[in-house]
Amino acid sequence: MALNLGKAVVDYLTAHPDEKFSARQIAEWVFATFPHECNAKKASSQALETDADLLQQLVAEIGSQRPRLQKKHPNLKTTEGRPRKYYFSEKSDSAEVAAVESVGVAAPVGKDDAKLGEHGLYPLLSNYLWAEFGVYSKRIDEKRSSNKRGPNGNRWLYPDLVGMEDLGADWHQEVKDCVNQYSDKRTKLWSFEVKLLINRSNVRECFFQSVSNSSWSNFGYLVAAEIEGQDTLKELRMLFAAHGIGLIKLDVENPSESQVLIPARERGEIDWDTANRLATENKDFLEYVKLVKQFYQTGEARPADWDVPKTED
Repeated sequence: MALNLGKAVVDYLTAHPDEKFSARQIAEWVFATFPHECNAKKASSQALETDADLLQQLVAEIGSQRPRLQKKHPNLKTTEGRPRKYYFSEKSDSAEVAAVESVGVAAPVGKDDAKLGEHGLYPLLSNYLWAEFGVYSKRIDEKRSSNKRGPNGNRWLYPDLVGMEDLGADWHQEVKDCVNQYSDKRTKLWSFEVKLLINRSNVRECFFQSVSNSSWSNFGYLVAAEIEGQDTLKELRMLFAAHGIGLIKLDVENPSESQVLIPARERGEIDWDTANRLATENKDFLEYVKLVKQFYQTGEARPADWDVPKTED
């Protein structure tokens, strides 16, 4: 009997609602569950010499059948980023967001907590930014803001994290001194809005929240632990073309494998009027400005002052 791969995929995901699996994980299940059909498939192909060849072929076929399967089964959904995950859910997109924000996302392997809320993503993002870009980051707690403008006066004003990139980290000391004498730029300032899940139900709200609270910076990024649906990524790319906000897919299980799916477009100048408002009304942002000023005064940034990984002596 020939292997009906599409039916096998749908049956497996339907039997495990809301659980996410990579194409390789599904292929491994198919290989273990339908050994006779898989051996027949391998025997009928001159290109498939080993079980590993067959497994890779199953992975490729699952990917190629995805658009057809999703059109036929609307509740079969996928995440974006590497690796793409497949899952079956009867929840609406907005219900999925609500569920993730209530429960959290799976914690990294080895962590005591089974789930991570949004606040649990901040140190993972900080570690990635430091390792990948050498960006010093700092948490901004909007609860440390004044409320003199009323309950919605500061809505979408503050990013979750801010960062500073030392452009001259690898420069010769003489070059650093020369740049200081010329009062030239030594930094780029970054802004990050962090979300547990972005899908079609909240993509525009999340994006424009990031547009709003990063308007002062050189680089603005929207960061998500999970991004669901190809249409979501298409929408983000379209919005990027108009506003320049980038997108980072944060890999919770292995932060070093996080991906910049859309690089942010650089703004040449800092909007100091907006930065002044943020610093005036939020103690964390004021501390951030002080650290940037200190860097320009001393030429050094002390990791202990920032949310960067602590190195062991």
